[in-house]
Amino acid sequence: MNRSTWKASERRMAAALGGARLPVSGRGRGNVADIDHPVYAIEHKAGRVLGPRLLLAVAQAEAAAAVSGKVPLVTIEQTAGPGRPNRRFVLVRLEDWPGVTP
Repeated sequence: MNRSTWKASERRMAAALGGARLPVSGRGRGNVADIDHPVYAIEHKAGRVLGPRLLLAVAQAEAAAAVSGKVPLVTIEQTAGPGRPNRRFVLVRLEDWPGVTP
């Protein structure tokens, strides 16, 4: 993916979520989000970023949603190991995010 492609992707996502893309030159690497937003610290990834296992989970959630009329949502729990807390995440399609029209 070339620079203009991922920059455009960041701009589209920022616009959809009501934020603004922060250029790399305007931020330090690693501790400042890609998208400035009043509520969320948004780090955006573009391209083939979901592995086969997550894509399967998305497809399963979409299939269940088609039958039930509910919103497809994938939850993920990353095990951290003994004595460390697991990390938990929620993955939802942009078009299903409240107030967004992609």
